[in-house]
Amino acid sequence: MASFSFGAGNAGKLLRLPLYAAGRLATAVIPRTRGDWVFGCAVGIADGALALWNVTPRSRAVWLVSDDRQAAEARRRGIPSVPRDSLRGFWLTARARVVVVTHGLGDVNRYAVAGAHIVQLWHGIPLKRIGLDAPVTADPGRLARIPGARRLIARAYRRTQAQIALLPAASHLARGRLESAFGLDDERVRVLGEPRVDVLSPEDRDAARADARAGLEALVPGLGDARLVLYAPTWRDGAPDPAVPDTAEWAQLTGLLDDDDAVLLVRSHPLGGGDYAPDPPHPRVRSLNSDIVADVTPLLPAMDVLVTDYSSLAYDAGLVPLATLFLAPDVDDYARTRGFYGTYREVAGDDAAASWSELAPVLERTLSDPSESSRRRDRAAVLSARMHAWRDGGNARRVHEAIVTAVPAAREETA
Repeated sequence: MASFSFGAGNAGKLLRLPLYAAGRLATAVIPRTRGDWVFGCAVGIADGALALWNVTPRSRAVWLVSDDRQAAEARRRGIPSVPRDSLRGFWLTARARVVVVTHGLGDVNRYAVAGAHIVQLWHGIPLKRIGLDAPVTADPGRLARIPGARRLIARAYRRTQAQIALLPAASHLARGRLESAFGLDDERVRVLGEPRVDVLSPEDRDAARADARAGLEALVPGLGDARLVLYAPTWRDGAPDPAVPDTAEWAQLTGLLDDDDAVLLVRSHPLGGGDYAPDPPHPRVRSLNSDIVADVTPLLPAMDVLVTDYSSLAYDAGLVPLATLFLAPDVDDYARTRGFYGTYREVAGDDAAASWSELAPVLERTLSDPSESSRRRDRAAVLSARMHAWRDGGNARRVHEAIVTAVPAAREETA
């Protein structure tokens, strides 16, 4: 699986400074067209950008795709798309009045965003420190020997994020984190809810679970009626996941899955590293990585248990609600190098496991004991209630209304 680090990414950005400068000159003279929108998302046709697209069909909007796979998915969904890094992608971004992203400005054509009304939907409530709050954000990588490289990257990051016109927050608690991480004031970070989690607040939860199970079965055939355990570790800034099971842990884990008629679905981070494949392969350990599905959030209602470490899924699971267990073998090191908003114990409680062998009996109880499963679901629901102020499925519509209120011309092009 491909891995990414801030150091490598930032070094590349420094080397592309002339392209950024040329883009700014171009967008200074190219007029932005009344009502045009462009959408982009680093992981594909997914996440909050897709949720916003779905509730606001437009006659003059396009999705910018980064590869053939994304282009094929856009065609399947009937979404008009253009290659992000093409001349056409540059032109459409430079002409768009509204630019919608979920990860960074590179979701669209990064050289043509200056002057647009930029909507940053972000892709989860941060538990780990991000942006300006995380030292790794300004890591200069192989250019560290250049004097002032780190300061230059930090200054450029702050200036880039200052272009954001709207960043929706899930709650006032999340709002404070986002304001700090992006260097934005409270007029631009508004508690409107996150469009990406609207799918977790359906009117009929039983029907939503059935639909999610059917969708998951199409992606990972042969699941049948087995109970499903989703393992979703977060990104380690380019380093491998330290929680990959060893031979003995695989044997313990697969035995547990056999006994409880369960399947472990492994969702490694799209930018992370780590090999989750027992040797020999076992039918109860299946991959659910980004090459199978771009966004796992709509599939959460199909799951029975979530196992994670520092992922924002920990805040979303309670919207289902989903029993949640925590596996964090490197929590002390991660707190020192990356840091958390608040303390990890506030989220994970005092029983986070340090290894799969330590987690296994807890997972077994959660799968076999209805009262333990219920207790874990209730705890997840309490955490989500604290972090998600809106749970009515209307986040995307609130965000759209905020955009067209700020940019009245954008409303006039609604199809």
